Order: sequence, then C-alpha cells, then structure tokens
Amino acid sequence: MRKPELAAAIAEKTDLSKEKATEIITVVTDRIAQALAEGDNVSLIGFGTFEVRQRAERQGKNPQTGEPITIAAAKVPAFKPGKALKDSVQ
Repeated sequence: MRKPELAAAIAEKTDLSKEKATEIITVVTDRIAQALAEGDNVSLIGFGTFEVRQRAERQGKNPQTGEPITIAAAKVPAFKPGKALKDSVQ
C-alpha cells in the first residue's frame, strides 16, 4: 500500500477528503521523523515503537574491487512492532 492508497482508505472511513487525509499522513510522518531526529522514541500503543539505534563501525568489501573498507558508525531509524500488530499478522 502506498501513501495515496492509504489516504483514500482513511478518507473513505472518516468522511474526509483525500487531500485532507494525505495532509494528515504527511504531518504524522514528518512529526515522527522530527522526533527521531531529536533523539526521541515514538510509541503508538498497540502498533509499535519508532526509535533510533546506533550502528557500530564495521568492516565491509568494495563490491567492484573486493578491497576491504571501513563502514562508519551511524544512527539509523528502526521500528519495533507492538504485540497487537504482531498478532494481527499471524
């Protein structure tokens, strides 16, 4: 499902316009990204938690030459699904 499809589903369930539903999705995703950039976690009870994880520096290979390279440490966004979401997929 892509953003326009999600917006259409929200619009249908809530009697909002597709444009308003798209705007709401954009605000929610932007705010989650902003919170992660500030180092905060975002918990949506029953759905899951968005968090920032620290990835350690590691060794890799240049795929063209096979030469070893060092991949720098990085902060990466992560999602941990909640129990209700896990159960709904089963």
